[in-house]
Amino acid sequence: MVSKRLSRETGHRRKFLAIVDDTPECEQAVAYASRRAKTTGGVLVLLYVIDNADFQHFLGVEQVMRDEATANAKLALDGYATRIRTSLSIEPELIVREGAAKDEILAHIEEDQDIAILVLAASSAKEGPGPLVMATVGKGGSFPIPVTIVPQTLSEEDMEHLA
Repeated sequence: MVSKRLSRETGHRRKFLAIVDDTPECEQAVAYASRRAKTTGGVLVLLYVIDNADFQHFLGVEQVMRDEATANAKLALDGYATRIRTSLSIEPELIVREGAAKDEILAHIEEDQDIAILVLAASSAKEGPGPLVMATVGKGGSFPIPVTIVPQTLSEEDMEHLA
């Protein structure tokens, strides 16, 4: 059970959470969430989750790998943030967490009571819509906040009209 959402309370703003990763569909989720935040007067939160399972097998280089992964995460977030600032004139919140993606997404939603909508993009690949979409859908009706799933094939023009 998620804590009460505060996004409609005085002094709070509704936040749209988009996950940044190395999947091709990530760009669509960020673009849609950015536009929704802009058109509704909300806030965009970009979350990058570093999978710490990769670090547990290499004892001697664990910290070096962790530092490199954190630097790469910040670089990816900064790249998206720069484009969003330039194109939409909004300032996103940038968050890096470490752990299993689905656990860290849920933990961040619990911690930030202004997050009202998770925006994911579904892959158009034949393997399926992607692990985050599958994990979210797999929770059935028990996911704690609404989830918007954006088709990877949605055009820029369509996105402008829908967001």
